[in-house]
Amino acid sequence: MRATVTLARRNLTRNRLRTALAALGIVIGVFAIATLGVLGTVVQYTAQDAIGGLGNQVIVSPNADRGEETVSRRETTRIRRIAGDAAVVPVRSGGGVVSRGDRGGTFATLYGIEQPGRLFEARDGDLPEVHRRGAIVGSQVAANLGVGVGRTVTVDGAEYRVVAVLAEQETVTPVRPDQAVLLPPDRFGSDGASQVIVRAASGGEASRIAAAIRERVNARVERVEVLELGSIVAEIDRFFSLLNTFLLAIGGVSLLVAGVAILNVMLMSVSERREEIGVLRAVGVRRRDVLGIVLVEAGLLGVVGALVGAVCAGLVAAGLLIFVPEVTVSAVVNARNTGFLALSLSFGVVISLVSGAYPAWQAASADPVQALRD
Repeated sequence: MRATVTLARRNLTRNRLRTALAALGIVIGVFAIATLGVLGTVVQYTAQDAIGGLGNQVIVSPNADRGEETVSRRETTRIRRIAGDAAVVPVRSGGGVVSRGDRGGTFATLYGIEQPGRLFEARDGDLPEVHRRGAIVGSQVAANLGVGVGRTVTVDGAEYRVVAVLAEQETVTPVRPDQAVLLPPDRFGSDGASQVIVRAASGGEASRIAAAIRERVNARVERVEVLELGSIVAEIDRFFSLLNTFLLAIGGVSLLVAGVAILNVMLMSVSERREEIGVLRAVGVRRRDVLGIVLVEAGLLGVVGALVGAVCAGLVAAGLLIFVPEVTVSAVVNARNTGFLALSLSFGVVISLVSGAYPAWQAASADPVQALRD
């Protein structure tokens, strides 16, 4: 076997440029499969990190088609009973101009949430267990107005002391707090909620709660609309899985093209070495040995090209971690991406061997007498 590998290496080095170009095709194909697979996974995992918290949430809103403007206290109480241990957060919302002293005002969304700690975290100050006084300011509003804890802001002519500044929200949520101000719920005229957010322990529990709300709250009249965010997350996940499949198919096409290039190189190599192969057969070298030499040549092209392509794909993945702050280590270093690298490596070697199979058979089947005459 060692002699076969040595002979195969010698044959490949006879025409270095042609060999390098054939290997380059494998490099490009393997790099394309591995890189596209890794990029697709990184995008999917990054999106899941951003919207993953939505999967266990249910949004209950008034049915505008029936003229409902709020979710009533009675309906909220029913939702609490249905939800059990899950967090139920009624939200009242509106809009208004927020200003500080003589500085120009900024328009902000106004939320009335009795227990803001169930949805948000504070960057400065402490979120009250029950919000009854003062204003809780979103990070963007605080930056625009230059306010902090202890300062006062004016909201539609009423003055409030800032009790906390919210942390910047990095994930997708139904209530976006960055450009918002949270006020005590009694600041809003209506007793009903603009929407009710239910946060369950899991996506399965959220699905159960959503079904129960539809069945029991809307038993007679469809007063509320129920949006199960887990279904949206699942659809997004299916989209990214389909996108990954298309990306891998594109990479696979490039690798098949590389296989054709190797087939061409091996056919030319066998054709140029007909006399040499005839001598080998004439001195007693068996057909399977000739077959093995040509297959090893193709395999060496595949192994070297696949390794170089996989290393280049790994460098791209490392570059994502270094230069793209939004990309996390878990999105790059995971079993799925390892599988893509292994798949691209094995596929590159297999394509090379398959491409070399016909030239190898042709060389092994050559008549030694005819080869020497040619």
